[in-house]
Amino acid sequence: MRAITLALPLILLASAASAQSGFQSCLAGLKSAAAAKGVSGATFDRAMAGVEPDMKVIEAMNNQPEFKTPIWDYLGTLVDEEKVAEGRAMMRQHASTLAAAEQRFGVDRHTIAAVWGVESDFGKARGKMPLVQALSTGACLAPRRNAFFKGELIATLQIIQRGDVRPERLFGSWAGAFGHTQFIPSTYLRLAVDGDGDGRRDLVDSIPDALHSTANFMDKAGWVTGATWGYEVRVPNGYSGPTGRNPKQPVSSWASRGIVKYDGSALTGSGNAGLLMPAGRNGPAFLVFKNYDAAYSYNGADSYALAISLLSDRLRGRPGVQGAWPTDDLPLSREQRRELQRLLIQRGYNVGEPDGAVGSLTRAAIKEIEAKIGMPQTGRPGEKVLRALKGGRV
Repeated sequence: MRAITLALPLILLASAASAQSGFQSCLAGLKSAAAAKGVSGATFDRAMAGVEPDMKVIEAMNNQPEFKTPIWDYLGTLVDEEKVAEGRAMMRQHASTLAAAEQRFGVDRHTIAAVWGVESDFGKARGKMPLVQALSTGACLAPRRNAFFKGELIATLQIIQRGDVRPERLFGSWAGAFGHTQFIPSTYLRLAVDGDGDGRRDLVDSIPDALHSTANFMDKAGWVTGATWGYEVRVPNGYSGPTGRNPKQPVSSWASRGIVKYDGSALTGSGNAGLLMPAGRNGPAFLVFKNYDAAYSYNGADSYALAISLLSDRLRGRPGVQGAWPTDDLPLSREQRRELQRLLIQRGYNVGEPDGAVGSLTRAAIKEIEAKIGMPQTGRPGEKVLRALKGGRV
């Protein structure tokens, strides 16, 4: 037994050494691929100096919130009163930039601001991973998405070589999204534009560049100037017709099925539309048009596109979702999540700073509270757990 115990560290060291050797071999191959795309050896070597694989990238890849989080939770923190207030303040502060982007590309300022708010909380949450490290990890250690990461890494090196963004400022998400409105590098190369007239395209340190680039993205994605993204509707009980963003049908076709606007008025809008029911037949429903598709193309998830669309409505002064979500445990706003964390800290739980961001420490504490009040241990921050904490039940 002692021999086996002594051998384990040696096995682990050998495994780590093998993984590091494989990573360095992969980087050598990437250098050749980058050279074929015009990236000089000097640029590659400077960018890759000291780069090590980061396994947090692989973990994050398997836990994407827009695909795993219930839609009501996803929207609960992205389209709450705090976000709306922040958005309106930022729109006032950057009114001239938003007006110029709207005039230049035909995309309304509320939508541009909504993308900014959802993507980076108006610049406060732009990601902390060094892009070169994150993308090289994915390119070498994520076989299923190897081509994606390889392409984005080479695009990042091209950005560095062009000099538009300083290498030390290239931090972002595990998938390479960076800047105020979180472009991935290949999208940056295609669609980033100069919004402040300095001859550079800097989505990290230039808000005008970021907002103009987002408007350009939406325009190229098929945005129809002056048209709606969609609106909430009522669907007759027992409805069994088609649902989903696609295939779309004429508005008259949906009207013939007894569907009306949420306030009971007749459907409006030109062009074809899809019927979106993101929480199933018992939740809110939305008729969505071509502009919804433009928002969808930004991130490829209905929850994301709906967050953009609903936040843009709230910034216009329109109401949020009016139908009830099919849950008896409603989501928490960011302020409520901060309150939950403060209450957990008072009870001796280590959840870090009460910032409203629910990470592994907060989820572990929530699971303990759920067990104490007889709930399934999910780690989800919902109203039931908050009520239990506020009511002194735990």
